[in-house]
This record gives sequence, C-alpha cells and structure tokens, in this order.
Amino acid sequence: MSSSTTSESLSDLLPEATLRAQINAANRIVVKIGSSSLTEEDFSVASDKIDRIVDAVVKRMETTDVIIVSSGTVAAGMRPLDLNQRPLGLADKQATASVGQIHLANEWSRSFARHGRTVGQVLLTASDAGQRDRTRNAKRTIDKLLHWGVVPIVNENDTVATSEMRFGDNDRLSALVAQLTESDALYLLSDVDGLYDKNPAEEDAKFISEVRTGEDLKEVAAGDGGKVGTGGMASKVQAARLATRAGIPVLLTSAERIHDALGETRVGTVFHTRPERKLSAWKFWALYSADTGGVIRIDEGAVKAVTVDRHSLLSVGITDVDGEFTAGEIVEIVGPDGQIIGRGEVSVDSTDLRQMAGKPSTELPDRLRRPVVHADYLSNFASRV
Repeated sequence: MSSSTTSESLSDLLPEATLRAQINAANRIVVKIGSSSLTEEDFSVASDKIDRIVDAVVKRMETTDVIIVSSGTVAAGMRPLDLNQRPLGLADKQATASVGQIHLANEWSRSFARHGRTVGQVLLTASDAGQRDRTRNAKRTIDKLLHWGVVPIVNENDTVATSEMRFGDNDRLSALVAQLTESDALYLLSDVDGLYDKNPAEEDAKFISEVRTGEDLKEVAAGDGGKVGTGGMASKVQAARLATRAGIPVLLTSAERIHDALGETRVGTVFHTRPERKLSAWKFWALYSADTGGVIRIDEGAVKAVTVDRHSLLSVGITDVDGEFTAGEIVEIVGPDGQIIGRGEVSVDSTDLRQMAGKPSTELPDRLRRPVVHADYLSNFASRV
C-alpha cells in the first residue's frame, strides 16, 4: 500500500472521542468477561464480582441489546473438584468444564434474577461456526433470546470440543460472536485496564489509548494468560483486530471498570475499524470460521493477482492440489513459501482441478473455462496496516 493511500485511509478514521461515543451509543454489544474476573484466588466462583458485572450490564440493557461471552468454565470447576492447578489434558479439561459450566451458569442466573432477568446459555464449538447452517441457527437462537428480553450467555462448549476443533480462546470466540450477531461494538474485559506497550507492572510501561492500524502495535509486547486463563493480552489484541476486520469497534479494559466502560467509555483502549478493509459477512465467515475441504497451492504470480490486484484465481497459477473436495466447498489457498494466503469457494472438484492445474483457460474444455475461485468468493489475509 502506498504512503498516499495509507494517509488517505487514515484520514477517514474517526477521532478517538467520536469512536468512543459511537461505542457508547451502540444498539447491540458483545461483552466478553475473562476467567480471572469471575473467580477468586482459590478458584471458587466470585459471586460479588459477578454481581458487579451484572449490575453494569443491566443498566446498559436499558438502551442496548447485550450478549455476554463468558470464560471461566474450567476455572469454575476446579474448586468443586479440589484442583489446585489448571488441568492440562483434554479429557481433564473437558470433565472439569462440565462441572464448571453448571456452577457458572447458576451464578449468572442467580445474579441476573436479582433484576428480574432470565439468562439463556448458548454453547458453541468451532465446528458449529464452520458450517453456515449451524451459524444461522446460532444467530436465530441469540436473536430470539434478545427479543424475549433474555440475556444470552455464550461460551465455547469445552466439554465436547476437540483440540483440533477449538476457537482457541474466548477472546476469539467473542469476536466471531460479535460478527455473527451483527453487533455494533465488542467489549473485551479482563484484569488489565487497557493496552500497554509492555507489562504494565513495569514502571516505564506506556498506556495506549487507541489503536488505529497495525502500525500502532509494532512496539507492543503482549503477554500470555494467567494461571486460570487461556488467553492473555496477545489473544485480546488478535481478537480486537479480528472484530475490526468485520467493521466492529472494540473497547479493551478491565472488568473492574465495567461501569465506566459500559457508561461513557472513557476508559481503556479503543480499536478503530478500517471501512476500506471491512470484509463482507460471507468473506469473514470463509476466512475465519469455515471448515475447509482441501488446499490449493499457487505460484507467486497468482498470489499477487488474488491479494494485490483482487482478481479471481485461475487454473494457470495453481501448482498443486491437496485433499479431496467437491465444487462449492471452502478451500485454503497457500503460496509458494507455504504461507496461507486466504480461503475461497472452489468452483470445481479436486479431480478436475488436478487436471487443470498450471494450464491457461484456452487449453481447458469449455465446461471448465471459469475461475477456480471467483474474486467475489475469495477472502485473503491482506495486511490491514
């Protein structure tokens, strides 16, 4: 991207105060709560912390639809099972989560009941998000809950998700839920009051009040999760950037400041969206959620064509095909150095594609003279800086 183009796109960004006002005025929001904000040091569920969160959420619900993405099922299951450290094995985590889900759901239900509110639990897996019919069903369920005045409490279904089919952490899940539900803003709340260029415990750590582009993150050192969490500042930054690709602004701060965050939004770090980089709902789903049926490997010329020039992927630029898939499936597109370029909906099956690879359209039979992946159905990981 040229410097002039960058300057033009940056000039389109809202002033920070305007963005904060926009987040404050959002009609529908997703609020993600980290594990450490829901449990005590002894791993018991923190009723007082949950009550404080719920009080702020209910106040915001006077004008806004609120969806909660709750971490903490594994952490909440540790105390009832007398565990003193987070389980490591998949089966151990899933069994602990099955206990924690009940305890945590009961606490959310108890706390919202103080305000006459009912909650509904929505458990998702990556395989749910990977299939369009399941994502539509999840959205319809959440929409209906909100229509009824019920508070959706969303969590990854840790009891059945496999290590190969996980969202990775609830920060990423919250970004995907925000896009799925067509929310207007995402709040990422944990135990840190915002983004710093290094560990905020260090005396010279500098607070970052806004992130406009990836350039603002180049000097940021983000750490891993704590002893009860799976994420950390790095996963929150990644989730924030994921949400902004869907055109959803993000506020990152601590759960302790939730009243200020859901109020005038003068706290924490805000992440700007880039309108010129916003992905359509389909392209966002294809790139970040969809199940893939195989891999198409392409040469350097094809990489430029699909990323820089935004052209369709043609057979002449294909060097190899991995996997067995049919027309209409989502495939991964990989460059000559093994880098993942993006994903797209393939127009032919893998058997035909192997015969087409490397050939110009003029050498193909009439029935195959079409883009392998049309530009309208190709989504790439082009830089957002």
